[in-house]
Amino acid sequence: MRRLILGLCAITSLAACDLVPRGAGLQSEVLAAEKDENGNEITQFAVEPVTRANLATFVNWRPADSSHYHWINRVDQPNNRIIRPGDSVSITVWTTDVDGGLLTSPGQRSVPLADNRVSPNGTIFLPYLGDFKISGNSPERARERIEEKYSETMPSAQIQLKLTEGVEQSVSLISGVAAPGTYPLASNDYTILQIIAEGGGMATFTNPQVRLHRSGKIYGVSANRLLNEPRLNTTLRGGDRIYVEEDERTFLSLGAAGTEAVHAFTSDNVSALEALSIIGGVSDTRADAKGILILRRYPLKNVTADRSGPDHPRTIFTLDLTSADGLFSADQFEIESGDLIYVSESPLTAVQSVFSIFTSVIGLNNAIN
Repeated sequence: MRRLILGLCAITSLAACDLVPRGAGLQSEVLAAEKDENGNEITQFAVEPVTRANLATFVNWRPADSSHYHWINRVDQPNNRIIRPGDSVSITVWTTDVDGGLLTSPGQRSVPLADNRVSPNGTIFLPYLGDFKISGNSPERARERIEEKYSETMPSAQIQLKLTEGVEQSVSLISGVAAPGTYPLASNDYTILQIIAEGGGMATFTNPQVRLHRSGKIYGVSANRLLNEPRLNTTLRGGDRIYVEEDERTFLSLGAAGTEAVHAFTSDNVSALEALSIIGGVSDTRADAKGILILRRYPLKNVTADRSGPDHPRTIFTLDLTSADGLFSADQFEIESGDLIYVSESPLTAVQSVFSIFTSVIGLNNAIN
């Protein structure tokens, strides 16, 4: 018996020395502050409880992730096609003069003119008319003007005009759609949702993101917002490039969580409660429901001393899921890309481990006796 007692004491000492194996640290261990040689605490991070009283403060802080994109709102344009430099037009002159005329031979009813590319100054060359400016006109108006001019010498002339937009009036669907390729702008009011639909729709992604390259800049918005907010259905310009991709934002879960892994964002905004659901909750037998920690790094430029921003670039937000205020607050606190959700271990877990070892030792002692 004496040996048993000594063995139990030794095991208890091992537990006290933190040598009992555990899958996660205790909240007190993670939040413990180091001290300098004089016994003063070294400020290595800030601790912020997520409560109703603090939520309004956190909302006003600038996001830690500064890689978000801006977007261009829709600007209504006339819903018609306009001829521009670089476009091509094919023109056919029809006449009822079977005896021949200025452009036709006897018995000839029509004559196709060579395809004309609109010059940088907006003109095309027409036989007997010379350089004729048509840029800035719709195809219908350009046809009427050419017909009016030819009618001065060919009273029966009728003009047929076909417009083909140049590369400058095309947009490119790069990827993330069923049929990528280059598409001409069908009108001045051609929108990004129209071109995506023409490309066969978006690929199946988790929270797909739409990207627009224009004039050397990248703009971005989620497909969900684009579909639900009409003002975001921006009007395209020639030369635009569009692609659809998976949401690149992720967060990490460790400790006594349901899973220890990297997780993708499933929507534009993910609350702490939703994130806990994504990671599979917490371990019923190991987790400390009062010790859910969210570790976040802020850029130094975000740190302030007046609470308009975080107090420290390394900030730990604490959640208490055992109270109604903690649960409601967790449902309103938003996770950011790069966050680490750390589920600390319950202090009872170590005690249970010690008891388990005690039981094993007692069983072994009884077997020896």
